[in-house]
Amino acid sequence: MTANLPVPIEFQLPEGWRPVSRREATASGVVFLALHPQPDAGYTANIAVDGGYRPDSAPLTKIADESVHRLREVDSTLVVSSRREVGSPTAPGLTQKLAFAAAIDDRLRELMQTQVYLSLNDINDPRERMVLRLVLTATATQHDAVLGDFQEFVRTVRPDTQTASP
Repeated sequence: MTANLPVPIEFQLPEGWRPVSRREATASGVVFLALHPQPDAGYTANIAVDGGYRPDSAPLTKIADESVHRLREVDSTLVVSSRREVGSPTAPGLTQKLAFAAAIDDRLRELMQTQVYLSLNDINDPRERMVLRLVLTATATQHDAVLGDFQEFVRTVRPDTQTASP
């Protein structure tokens, strides 16, 4: 599968996950959304992809802090339970795990979110940097059960060189 971003990417969904049409996706800025086949207590785990050019040279830690700040508007008690830098100097990445509560369908749900940030240079203009965010959101009880699927998904994400070629 591919996603339309400034630097096109390709990836493989884990078995059973269903892509959602752009019409069905409601989250702003999300360019790709997939749902797990088995909801937990009425909430469906999902994998979302978003991203865009970053004209600044902000480190991934600062960009991850921006996500935390936005989610704290939903739940001021949000906890960053882990964060670590991954990748290499030429292909940096960052992963963080968040715990928070959100009102969904008039019900407060305890959610976990694993976020992976990847910094990609534009193939046609290496001076341009895109930051890609891959996000798994699931209930606190289902998160660990679907985390392996998300990790499998993350391992398949790469620039789509066929689409990016002039």
